[in-house]
Amino acid sequence: MEKVVVSLGRKSYPIYINWDLFYLLGEEISSCEKVAVITNPEVKMLYGEKVKEAFKKTDIEVIFFEVPEGEEQKSLKSANRLYSQLAKNNFLRYHPIITLGGGVIGDLGGFVASTYMRGVPFIQVPTTLLAQVDSSVGGKVAVNHPRGKNLIGTFYQPKFVLISLLTLKSLPYFYFKTGIAEVIKYGFLAGEDFLSFLEKNLEKVIKCDREVILKVVKECCEIKARITEEDELDLSGKRAILNYGHTIGHALETISEYKELQHGEAISLGMVVESWISHKLGYISKDVVERQISLLSRVGLPTSLPSLSVDKVLSQITLDKKAKVDKPIFALLKGVGNPSIQEVPQKIIIESLKEIIKV
Repeated sequence: MEKVVVSLGRKSYPIYINWDLFYLLGEEISSCEKVAVITNPEVKMLYGEKVKEAFKKTDIEVIFFEVPEGEEQKSLKSANRLYSQLAKNNFLRYHPIITLGGGVIGDLGGFVASTYMRGVPFIQVPTTLLAQVDSSVGGKVAVNHPRGKNLIGTFYQPKFVLISLLTLKSLPYFYFKTGIAEVIKYGFLAGEDFLSFLEKNLEKVIKCDREVILKVVKECCEIKARITEEDELDLSGKRAILNYGHTIGHALETISEYKELQHGEAISLGMVVESWISHKLGYISKDVVERQISLLSRVGLPTSLPSLSVDKVLSQITLDKKAKVDKPIFALLKGVGNPSIQEVPQKIIIESLKEIIKV
């Protein structure tokens, strides 16, 4: 078993990573009468019994609360429904909430945990690659709003994160590849060693080779843990480098109403646009842009669109949480492993958006 620690003083917590770790739930959670498991129907069908089995030797009651699949479920309406169900089942401040699922479940369940009775214990059990390498780590929890993705949220660290890589075997490739988009993001942020490893072992990542996927997930968690430690509440700007590809990506998700693009697909397109911005500002060569496009294309992720409303994207990014006085702030590359945060002239944004429009 691998273990990564997010060191945040009294809020520090471990991330456990191995092939099958469900049993740890019963060992790590003890002093309560019941736990709430927020999940979706398909994940419950696949792994609900494993969760119940983990608590079989305890006196803890396991109560499941199901949320339908889909990004549109990450809403205040869903949160309110969960508040009502928790209250109806007499959940109190010391009863833990376990989020069992992907990024939608983790973000929604974490937001509920952070606000129900002013905060209850919270455990992340991510079952998708995207959630395992990114959204389950760092304590950002939120719901969406029609005006923007993750517009309503809090910073709320889990008690621990439990990553059982076996869940990736049941994940359809379409959803698995959207997680690889975040892995590729980490490759360009971390530096040449990790990026070259990904380029050399991408087929093994795609096939979910046990040794390779364990290394990849641990590496991504390590990167995010270290950045979170330096800037937990996203105040200094250090943590903003994790948003590489996300300023444009989130805008694309929002204007498509979270229906036409999966998160990883939007981030793939966002990284392409933001690498073009980096190139047009003179920070990176065209070779780096093409290297990124090649890696994303090998996975089957989109790197272009047949049409795009540039005006709608420009309007949306002024609402991005990183923006200051309506000036878009981007995480850019000044080289592989050398991210930078800065404002970008609108002219460059427009030129870069047009690079992904391929009829």
